[in-house]
Parts: sequence; C-alpha cells; structure tokens
Amino acid sequence: MSQERQLQLVTSVMISAGFEVSEKFILRPRSFDLIARNNGTLLVIKVVTHIDSVSEEAAFDLDVIARHLGAVPLIVGERAREAELERGAVYVRYGIYAISIATLYDYFVEKIPPLVYASPGGLYVNINGDALRELRERRNMSLGDLGQVLGVSRRTISKYESGMGTTLEVAIRIEEFFNTGVVESIDLVGSEPAGAGRETTYKRHDSSIPIEFLEQLGMQLHTLRGAPFQALLTFDKHTILTGYGTAQKVVKRAALISNLSKIAKKQAMCIITDYHHEKKIGRTLVIGEERLHHIADGFELLDMLGD
Repeated sequence: MSQERQLQLVTSVMISAGFEVSEKFILRPRSFDLIARNNGTLLVIKVVTHIDSVSEEAAFDLDVIARHLGAVPLIVGERAREAELERGAVYVRYGIYAISIATLYDYFVEKIPPLVYASPGGLYVNINGDALRELRERRNMSLGDLGQVLGVSRRTISKYESGMGTTLEVAIRIEEFFNTGVVESIDLVGSEPAGAGRETTYKRHDSSIPIEFLEQLGMQLHTLRGAPFQALLTFDKHTILTGYGTAQKVVKRAALISNLSKIAKKQAMCIITDYHHEKKIGRTLVIGEERLHHIADGFELLDMLGD
C-alpha cells in the first residue's frame, strides 16, 4: 500500500472517530504526518509502511513535538521487518507505540483496546497481578501450586503477581484455569510503553535559529529537522510553533503552521530574515527578525501573537 493511501485511511479513521485532523503537508523527511484532536486528546501521528524505517532522530523529534504540545505520539504502519503488524497488537519504536491501521480503527472507532504487545521472542500480555493473586488465594493455592498447573516456577508466578508480563500462551492457560479474564488492555493514549526511557532534556540540532537572542527574551527554544515549523518556543507555559528563514522559504508554510496551531490549540509565528514588518496569515504571526529586536520580552511577544 502506498503511503498516500495509508495517509488517506488514517485520516478517514480519525475523522470517523470524531477527531479534527490537520491539513496534508508535503515535506521530506518529516517527523510526523498528522495532528488530530478530539476533546482532550491530541495525537501527533507518523504514518509509514515499515515501522523500522522510523529513525531515532525522527522518533526524537516526534517525541519533542508531542511533549511540548501536550500530545500523544503514535506511529501507524503496515510491517515490522518482514512481517505484517498483527491486528490488536502493539509494537514499540524508540519508546513510541506503533500499531496497524486496523488496530487504530479498533481502538478509536470501535473502542476496543489492544491486549497484546510485541517484544523480542513473540507476543506478550500484561497480567493484572492483584487479580491473579486474589484468584489464587481464593482457591487456597500456593505460588508453587499454581506454578505446577501452569508449568512455570513459583518465582515466575510471584513475578506475574508483581506485574511482569507473560506470553500469550501462558495467559490463555491462566484464564482457562480460573475461567475469568486477568489480561490488562493497553491504553494507547493514557500510558507510555513500559521501560520507554525517553529523554527529557533535548539537544538542539540546528544553529541557524537565533537561539541566543530568543533566550535573552526569556524563552526556551527546541529546534527540529522534519516538521513544518523549524522550532518550538516555550515561554510562561505557552508553546509557539515557529518557522524561521527567508520569506520565500517560510511564508508558504505560514498557513499550514496556522492550521496545525489551531488543532493543537497553540500559538504560531514565522520569523522572516528578509522582512521588516509584521502581519497575520491565519493564526500565524509573520514578523521580521529585525522587528523582534525592538520588543522588550516574551510577554510583549505573546501580546503580539494574541489568542
């Protein structure tokens, strides 16, 4: 399936689920493809054919963008290595959930959460440890007793009850023995992958943004490589989607940045190196770099940006 077709399907799924979806944009390489919002849930979505094609740098940018927008990063693809992604299974790429379009549909449209996660060696599930302990104790079984039934050690049963995942086969044996469910579903928007270990201090990729000047205004700046906006500015609990460059390079992106900021409910600005005035394109403040040297601080800039 072509990526264009994938994007169409993902967009259709999100619209069917009641999400407002950002406009299509053409940019290569790009760290994300869509932003979608529904009520309090904001998603930043990367659509690919092979989830293995998502580089560490792209995942890093995707995570930076999601965290500063208060969003959930998500990768939607078709294959991992040589196999198709399993429906109802969750994969992880550099600490970000990756799922198939079918799983996306099940979760957001049908409200059916995935139960299985892929890990080296096969498919696994999360066990509700407290429920398992209660079921075992209700039958007056020791850890060893249950271990014998399942063909595992007493220590393994203890780990299950402490929250360790298990294989799909063992989980099925547990549920058949107790005749009740103990597998926990995976919340794609409410939890991070176990052991994701994402970084919280971000490196700057690019020195072409006037970092020193903006920091003098009391702002923090996080530069990006594959987004329609070259940077995210943060100041006083505000996040500003920021483009930077010549008028020819940036103005064309201003309307798209405006659309993204509308869905993300953030502010937007394009800093133009060869422009000496200011104007609005949609929600985006287009301002000459020289003009910024005449503002006192970030609060004045926020007033210029407006709501």
